[in-house]
Amino acid sequence: MSKTNNAQGQPQGKATLRRDVTIWGSYMWGFADVGADTYVALGLVMAYAQGATGLAFALAGIVYIMTGLAYTELASTYPVAGGGPYFTLRGLGDFGGFVAGSALLLDYTIDIALFAVASAGYINFFIPSFRASSISFGPFHDVNLIWCVETLVIILFLIWLNIRGMKESSLFNEIIGVIVILGESAIIILGFLFAWKPELLVYQWEHQFPTISNFMYGSSLAIISFVGLESISQAAQETRRPATIIPRTSISLIFTVFIFAVSLSVLGLGILPWQKFAEHMDNPVAILAHNIPYIGLVAGSLAAILGATILLISSNSGVMSVSRLAYSLSEFNIISKWFNVVHKKYRTPVRTIVVFSLMGILLTVVSFLFGKDKTMDILGNMYAFGATLGYTLVFISLIKLRFSDPYTPRPFKVPVNIPIKFKGVRVEFPILGLIGMFEVATILFEVILTHTIGRIAGPAWIGLSFIYYAIYRKKNGLPIFGSVKREWETHQKEVLTSAEEWDMLEQYKLALFERDKGSKKNGK
Repeated sequence: MSKTNNAQGQPQGKATLRRDVTIWGSYMWGFADVGADTYVALGLVMAYAQGATGLAFALAGIVYIMTGLAYTELASTYPVAGGGPYFTLRGLGDFGGFVAGSALLLDYTIDIALFAVASAGYINFFIPSFRASSISFGPFHDVNLIWCVETLVIILFLIWLNIRGMKESSLFNEIIGVIVILGESAIIILGFLFAWKPELLVYQWEHQFPTISNFMYGSSLAIISFVGLESISQAAQETRRPATIIPRTSISLIFTVFIFAVSLSVLGLGILPWQKFAEHMDNPVAILAHNIPYIGLVAGSLAAILGATILLISSNSGVMSVSRLAYSLSEFNIISKWFNVVHKKYRTPVRTIVVFSLMGILLTVVSFLFGKDKTMDILGNMYAFGATLGYTLVFISLIKLRFSDPYTPRPFKVPVNIPIKFKGVRVEFPILGLIGMFEVATILFEVILTHTIGRIAGPAWIGLSFIYYAIYRKKNGLPIFGSVKREWETHQKEVLTSAEEWDMLEQYKLALFERDKGSKKNGK
């Protein structure tokens, strides 16, 4: 029988995740996910927010900045795989971790499908006959089998790539990411120089402003543009010196993506009517670039290539994130230990990669059965639900952890804090964390109110996940609504030791020593 050597009872000598992600790799895991989202969201948001699309992206972007600050603090403080659900587990207990985990498992599974679908859509910019292809059979009409098969091939390739190793997968993101950032910057600059007409933007704002219902729907879809910061925290356990690297990469990413998303939406409304983008939900940025004078023929093709590639690495980021999230949940007995296996040669969580990627394939097939014009809208509906629910719980956990774990050093803190005394300990209450919580909760309310599919499929996924969770916990003699007792302090020391964050480790030990010395002095 194997001995255990950590707070979670992992067998001694068990293969674990390898720290292969560099500072640029960490940034590109985030950009691969967040930076790609505008290529998908632009057409979807235009179809509903219409002349107010820029405002919809700006409002969603403010929520994103708040969320990004929260994740920066938490991921640099607790640099392990798991992201939001891990933070929620630490802050709100096992059941809270389960709810956040199931919401974000849904999100990442859809991430794989949605961005693979969108990547194939940009490829079909060069083959219009593929985009127009459709068949009908039985109760299903206007099904694009070619587009569906293209998507499945992409997902199968990403499964193989992620099994091979984090280093290979990260390098794939890094190379393509550089090309995408340069290309996207060129499109924005050249578009404003040669094609942007402010009068068209103003006209659409004044005469084609959406109804309140449509604006709420569009602004809630705009959050899709900013989902993905979680990827940096999912890769934290495989990032070198995460407490040092994560704050730098996260803050840089927050402002890079915010500028890109708002710029593309404002640029688009100043070049074409919003209806044109709504007609081309599968490749909106390529249509925008195609209409830039002088360079349109080249720019349109360039944008299509960029869209296909960045959406490919975004889908790749989804495979990485869902597999690391499931791996983390299995470590903490939220899901079966069967998922907590790392390939001995490649040091990747093979079972989680395969299982959840296959779920992404299933979602892809089902969404295509509703017809090619509804495929992306269906996936986007469910995507927004999972993200906003998970992020709401992360903000609550951020606030809770300030009180329940004031001793762990925080390399970065969400700014604007009020110092207060709590049980004799100085705690900094995060004002922006509270504001961010209400902002994300508002978008979650919009999603539930306006997204028919999201408010049915999202809770249904959570409900089915709860049935699995309850059966698994009961079978293993674990509380369903309570929490397993864990040695979090021992675990945190192991995490900081693994990350080689020696300064943080010493600060943490010193803080615990001072606490214990004070307790003894007070006779506790």
